[in-house]
Amino acid sequence: MPAHSDMDAVALLKADHRAVEDLFDKFESARSTSVKQKLVQQICTELMVHTMIEEEIFYPACTGKIEDEDLVQEAYVEHDGAKVLIAELVAGAPGDAFYDAKVMVLSEMIKHHVKEEEKRSEGLFAEAREAGLDMDALAERLMARKKQLLAEIKDSGIPAPQTRSFHGHEIEQSAPMPAA
Repeated sequence: MPAHSDMDAVALLKADHRAVEDLFDKFESARSTSVKQKLVQQICTELMVHTMIEEEIFYPACTGKIEDEDLVQEAYVEHDGAKVLIAELVAGAPGDAFYDAKVMVLSEMIKHHVKEEEKRSEGLFAEAREAGLDMDALAERLMARKKQLLAEIKDSGIPAPQTRSFHGHEIEQSAPMPAA
């Protein structure tokens, strides 16, 4: 994991976005099932950590402070949709029906979500900056939680995704995916 000490919260979250985009690109060109499985494990780990730090720290910091409150609620719902596919991928394997399709749909969902968050003047990140949130303090909290979550995943595997906007709130998953 690169050092992010000189990054503010938005820069850190954008760096996460670029890292996941790179992993999706690598998946698209991968041919070996073992390579695909390793990449999906990395993708799911990165996305779970990223969604958790946004939902636990960044989105609550934005709530009540940004102009367009719908952006936060939409982000939660977009995360929840991605978590359904993450749970399916964690429980599956490259030879399974729809495996590659699920990865590609997840990639498209994430591209859309990233585009929404990163819109120049009306995206969530722009609104957070406009609201005057302390981006440096948020970055410190995000990095600390990210390190903690990565350590937990290394020890116990990817946890079953928890949703906020879906009925039932916990996505069924056969077992935690082992860490990379």
